[in-house]
Amino acid sequence: MKKNYFLLLIIAVSISFNLSGQYSSQNIFFVGQWYNPAQTPEPSYGIKYNSVWGWVDTADSNREYAILGSGLGTHIIDISTPTNPIEIDFIAGRRNGVIWREYKTYGKYLYAISDDTAPNSLQIMDMSYLPDSVKVVYDDNTLFERSHTLFIDGDKLYCGSVTLAASAGYYPMAVYSLANPELPAFLHSLGTDYPAISFAHDMLVRNDTVYASCGYQGLFIYKYNVGANTFTEINSLTSYPDQGYNHSSAITPDGKTLVFCDEVPANKTVKILDISDVLNINVADTIKSNQGATGHNPYMWGTNRAVIAYYQDGLQIFDISNPTNVVKTGFFDTDTLHGLNDGFPTGFTYHGAWGAYVDLPSGLFLVSDMQNGLFVLDATFALGINDNAISENTISVFPNPANNYFSISLNLTQPEDILFELFDISGKETFSKKENIGAGNTTKTVRLEQYDSGMYILKIIGKEINYSQKVIKK
Repeated sequence: MKKNYFLLLIIAVSISFNLSGQYSSQNIFFVGQWYNPAQTPEPSYGIKYNSVWGWVDTADSNREYAILGSGLGTHIIDISTPTNPIEIDFIAGRRNGVIWREYKTYGKYLYAISDDTAPNSLQIMDMSYLPDSVKVVYDDNTLFERSHTLFIDGDKLYCGSVTLAASAGYYPMAVYSLANPELPAFLHSLGTDYPAISFAHDMLVRNDTVYASCGYQGLFIYKYNVGANTFTEINSLTSYPDQGYNHSSAITPDGKTLVFCDEVPANKTVKILDISDVLNINVADTIKSNQGATGHNPYMWGTNRAVIAYYQDGLQIFDISNPTNVVKTGFFDTDTLHGLNDGFPTGFTYHGAWGAYVDLPSGLFLVSDMQNGLFVLDATFALGINDNAISENTISVFPNPANNYFSISLNLTQPEDILFELFDISGKETFSKKENIGAGNTTKTVRLEQYDSGMYILKIIGKEINYSQKVIKK
């Protein structure tokens, strides 16, 4: 099977030219960006934007949206034309200048929290009114006023570091029922069963098994017992090489490998854990940034790719199919403050990527940069899904991105009936033509004047060809 290195070169050169060298990258390509030039930074660390999440409207042809947090509130951004993200709604928080916002979705509902001081609140938004707007169905501090992170597993909402209103109490981690998704109900606090745990910064939950990142106390694994409404500790990792502030984690689909980031102090290694025997946890490998950067939030894509949002280093992707020998396969550096003093007390620390979202049906990745807002990226090559079954035939597509047309160059070893198809990102066919193409070099042109800007999927099918490629119309 031949790899289309010529096509990769054309895409890389074209996109690098469009970006004028602003962002360095390898195997990950820029598609679109959104930010507000007038956005003011919060006063402590100079952060303008924080967390990012994604949502798909299955009732509207799988239309895709980005949810981006800022110091002011929540930005709802339509990315159905990913080259031109557009903000279509904004929901203000209880206060301005916040550092932290975090998001998760449950069906049509978006849950938004912040861990900044009062006034603050839990917000719940109904997304089903999009693309017109979102509807806030809950904005209150009755359940709690502040929380640092959240995770949804089944019909349960887990929140880390929960502060009740008016200093009425604190939970290191709490679980809530979403039986009524517009009015969650408190179930239990981890502190009731394990009062020695002072702070669960973040938690990953799978089938009521909780992998809790508890800051300097380490990593703890609990089982939430639904019937008894209690937590039971399964195991913990409280001492490990290059230990720091255990921040957050991601897990492979088979549950055998866990990746976690230590946020503080800066430039701690990212740890790859073998948890195939959960009672015998081992550090299989570590990842060290050569830029002195800090891994902030890890995510899992597919069965063997760890995707990590780095302070100062943007988005990085690693092949962890062999957990004892991790290999970087691509990166996109969203940071534009390298070597610059941002004028805030922390100096050089809090800039670059905060988080990412990697589960959109289109395959696009969303990244939030603390100063530069939302990035829409194509990580196809870094994920190892760029191979096409084209036998001894050669195909290239250029230019890409394209304005009014793109060309398809084919070099066939023998005459063949070839089907050319073009689909938009919702899966709707926009072009279809079948032709008999002779042996040798042939170039076909597809006109794009009638198409909206955005991303399309080109498919080329023949007896010896099964080829697909993303094409971007500017």
